[in-house]
Amino acid sequence: MRESVEQRHRRILRVVRERESVRVGELAAVLGVSVETARRDVAALADVGRVRRLHGTVTWPTAPLNARDARLARRSAPPAPSGLVLGMVVPVSDYYFRAVVQGARQAAADVGARLLVGITDYAADRDLQHVATLLDAGVDGLLLAPSWSVGGPTAEEAARFAEPAVPAVLVERRIPLGVPGSHLDRVVSDHAGGAALAVRHLARLGHGRVALLARHTHTRPAVRTGYLSAVRALGLPDDDLSPAPTVPWGHPDDIVAREHLLRLITSGEVRAGLVHTDIDALNLLQWLTAHGVRVPRDFALVCHNDEVAALADIPLTSVSPATFAVGEAAVRLLVRRLEDPDAAHSAVEWLPRLMIRASCGATPTPHAPETR
Repeated sequence: MRESVEQRHRRILRVVRERESVRVGELAAVLGVSVETARRDVAALADVGRVRRLHGTVTWPTAPLNARDARLARRSAPPAPSGLVLGMVVPVSDYYFRAVVQGARQAAADVGARLLVGITDYAADRDLQHVATLLDAGVDGLLLAPSWSVGGPTAEEAARFAEPAVPAVLVERRIPLGVPGSHLDRVVSDHAGGAALAVRHLARLGHGRVALLARHTHTRPAVRTGYLSAVRALGLPDDDLSPAPTVPWGHPDDIVAREHLLRLITSGEVRAGLVHTDIDALNLLQWLTAHGVRVPRDFALVCHNDEVAALADIPLTSVSPATFAVGEAAVRLLVRRLEDPDAAHSAVEWLPRLMIRASCGATPTPHAPETR
């Protein structure tokens, strides 16, 4: 049977992941295809951030880009009309940050700037490696989403970014007040506001109790804050059933939390819930269905994040962060800082939207626009 393009792409990713760096000609020989086919496949994968392509070499996106290649990347590409070259450091290029990077790329293109992106794969030691590489490449400013712990940076970790060599904007990251770097410009999603939006929506549908199941991510503290603010304001009980931090799906403690929720549903005590993330909500939907719970008839389900929510068998109502807008706003804020270094520092927050779909029991919003 002839190999499909998708299958060939998977083989390319496997080879590049194993070797971290490989010449296109060598890759073609390994795959048993022409150099032109390999070059075309690599270009397609590079366009979506799955690999990095430079001067006949393909590298894994998380592999550090050496200073020489970074300089060559800048020199060989057509000069940016504005003359600006911006650097961006993010933990991943998929899931949540994919749209953030897309928004940043679009905003950079709108002002005629180039954007170089470094991906750390949540390895904190790569943050400064990528920053150093981008600075050596001559970037004019930086967009930073450091790989700090979920609880935020320590004073020592924050201090490493407090006085950047070029203007910088934090993206989906905050430095606590009083800690070095707390003055930096930043653009974030108001995840707390989004969680509160979900709770209020479920309360308006008549639910007097709303459970919370939240995974331990950078977003979880804000989700819990928003949840607690909303249930207190509405006079609802605190039904946070989230397992302890670091507990993965399928862990015995996670099963205990789900079984607790199931007992509350079957007894009629709780008939609605907010779940973070949308992947966990999709898994919970399948698990509840297997246990005879009908969504939304027996349980109204809303999730926080909107990457896969619409793909569920019962499309999930979701809190949809404005990820694309976050990336756009971060670039605009950075360009403003470059044009006026003395401008007042800014903290921009984007409130997520609530995408009404079938899982909450409300009438879905007709032709509701999806966040890019």
